[in-house]
Amino acid sequence: MAKKTKPSQNKNAVVSPASTSTSSSKLVLRVKSNEGMRRSVRQTKSRETTRAKQKKNKQKIDAKKPKKPPTAFFYFLVDFRKEFQDQNPDVKSMRDIGKACGDKWKTMTYEEKVKYYDIATEKRAEFDRAMTDYNKKMENGDFEETDEESEYDE
Repeated sequence: MAKKTKPSQNKNAVVSPASTSTSSSKLVLRVKSNEGMRRSVRQTKSRETTRAKQKKNKQKIDAKKPKKPPTAFFYFLVDFRKEFQDQNPDVKSMRDIGKACGDKWKTMTYEEKVKYYDIATEKRAEFDRAMTDYNKKMENGDFEETDEESEYDE
């Protein structure tokens, strides 16, 4: 014969009133699964790790460091956007403009792309010179890192 247990002894046990019968005096217990609890613990752990990664991935951005120049495609995009909007004033979606630009870039020959590659290489050379100057100044200590916050950073 099964022992009768009190619900207070087993926290996960649920007594089913319909399953108790007075003639046989047997008590049926159903044990709840901990699966829901395990899942919620897993979810909170995964949230904590992503927040930790976000904090770790944040790097201090140096405002004095030169920015990388755009590629040849972006210089083409500027010119193409002007022409495309003149020809198609009803198209306002950047998605449609971008698709048309990409299709045009793919069909262009190298000779047509050369002028944009030249602009990009000039800008890249300027960037490389600026980076060498920046690195020299950083080694010499001309740029002092300041931890002071401006009055506008609130």
